[in-house]
Amino acid sequence: MTRIPSPVTSSFRRKSALLGAVAVLALGGTLAQTTYFAPQAQALTSSDASAGPGSFADVVDAVRGAVVSVKVDMEEKTSDESAPNMPKLAPGDPMERFFRQFGPRGEFAPHGGQMHKGIALGSGFIISQDGYIVTNNHVVENATNVTVKLTDGTSLPAKVVGTDKKTDLALLKITKAGTYPFVKFAPSSPRVGDWVIAVGNPFGLGGTVTAGIVSARGRDIGSGPYDDYLQIDAPVNRGNSGGPTFNAKGEVVGVNTAIYSPSGGSVGIGFDIPVEIARKVVGELESHGSVTRGWIGVEIQPVSHGIAESLGLKTEKGALIAETQSDAPAAKAGLKSGDVITSVNGKDIADPRELARTIAGISPDQQVNIGYVRDGATKTVDIKLGTLPNNEQASLEHGATTAPEDLAKFGMTLAPAQSVAGAGKDGVVISDLDPNGTAAQKGLRTGDVILEAAGKTVTSPDDVSKAVQDAAKNGRKAVLLRVKTSNGTRFVALGVHPAG
Repeated sequence: MTRIPSPVTSSFRRKSALLGAVAVLALGGTLAQTTYFAPQAQALTSSDASAGPGSFADVVDAVRGAVVSVKVDMEEKTSDESAPNMPKLAPGDPMERFFRQFGPRGEFAPHGGQMHKGIALGSGFIISQDGYIVTNNHVVENATNVTVKLTDGTSLPAKVVGTDKKTDLALLKITKAGTYPFVKFAPSSPRVGDWVIAVGNPFGLGGTVTAGIVSARGRDIGSGPYDDYLQIDAPVNRGNSGGPTFNAKGEVVGVNTAIYSPSGGSVGIGFDIPVEIARKVVGELESHGSVTRGWIGVEIQPVSHGIAESLGLKTEKGALIAETQSDAPAAKAGLKSGDVITSVNGKDIADPRELARTIAGISPDQQVNIGYVRDGATKTVDIKLGTLPNNEQASLEHGATTAPEDLAKFGMTLAPAQSVAGAGKDGVVISDLDPNGTAAQKGLRTGDVILEAAGKTVTSPDDVSKAVQDAAKNGRKAVLLRVKTSNGTRFVALGVHPAG
C-alpha cells in the first residue's frame, strides 16, 4: 500500500511491495471487452437510511471467497550508490569472497550493486472462474515467485500475466486448473456518499473487512499525470494493496492502492483506482499482456491567469502547448507552441491533466478532432493518434521562465544565447538573477533561455524589452514568453505595468 506522508506531498516514498510504490494512472488503447459474472449479492436495506445499513454480512458472504492474499518472493538489484559502504571490487578480487560472506545484507553483485531478496504481502481478487486475479503492480514488481492464498487457507501458485506501471495494476493467473469463486466489476463508479466495503490482507492478517463511504472523486495526489482516484474512508492499511472495494451490491468499484497517513496506518483517507480504469486496463492486460495508449506528442502546461491575459483568452481552461515533438502527430497536423487545446472530440478540456487522460484513453491509430485557440481564433484539426512510447508520458509542466536586461524591476539580466557557452544559438539567456526579484518568483532560473516574446522570436535583450514595452502600451497585463529550461520548453506570463 502506498503511504503518503503527512503533510501530503507530490511525491511518494518508494518502499517494498508491502508498503507500496508510486501509482501512476492512465487510460489506454483498445481494450478487450471481457464480461465477468459472479453470484449476485443481496442489496443492503435499512429501515432508517440516515443510520446506514444494519449489516454488511450478506455482501461479505457473497464476495469474501474471491478475495485472496498475495505473497511474493522478490529480488531487486540496487545500485552501488545505495550501498556506500560496499567497496567496488573487480571480479576475482581476493576480497570479494570476504564481502560476500560478511558484507552488507544481500547477495553480493560485483558488477554494479547488490541483489536483495525479500517477501512482500498484498491483496488481490479473482475476476474469472478460471482464476484471473487483479492486484497492484507494486505488489508483484520484481517478483520471482507468486503464491496466492484463498480464504479457506489453500495456497496456490500464480503467474504474472501482465503489468501496467502507469496505473499500478497487474493481472495474475492461478496456474492450477480449477473452478474458483469470483466477483465482477461494477458498471459504473459510485457516487460521493455511497457506502463501500474494502476487503483485503492488512498487515498480513488475512481476509479483513472494513466499511465506509466514498469521500470524494477525481483526486489528484501528485503521483502521476493521470491521477483520478476515488477517495474512501473505509480503513485500509499496509497489505491492502491490490484489494477490492465493493459497492452495496457486491460489485468491485475500486482497487486499493494508496493511503494518506502520518504513521503508516489508516487515518480514514484511502485512494482507489476507479473501476472504469481498472476494467479497461485489466482487459488489455488479459488480451495483450501490456497496455497501449494514444499519443499526440506535445509538452503541455496549465493556462494560468497571466497566460490567459497575455493570450487574450476569456477563461483559464485548456492546455497550452509549450512544445511539439518533431514528426509527432500534433506537429504533422499543424499544431504548434502557443496553441491552447480546448476540446477533444467535442468534449471540453479543463486542464493538461484532463487532456492527458483523454488522449491516453483513446486507442492508437484512431482519429480525433482537436479544438484549439490560436491568436484569439477558435479552430479545429483532425489528428491520427500515435502510440505512447513506453518511456514517455504526456508532459505536464508547471513552470515558469522569462526576463529582459534593461528592466531591472524584474531582477534579471539577459545576454544573447550565442554569447554564453552552452546556451545554444537561439534566443537570449538569463545570465544573472536576483533570487528575490519578480522573475525568480515566477520560477525563472539562471541559464534559462528565452526563445520568444509575445509570439515573436528574440535574438537580443532589446527584443524582450520591446515586447514588454509594447504589451504595456497596448494595455496588456502580461507578456507571454516561451522559455527553454533544463526540464524542457514552456511558457510563462511576465506581468507588465501598462504605460500611463
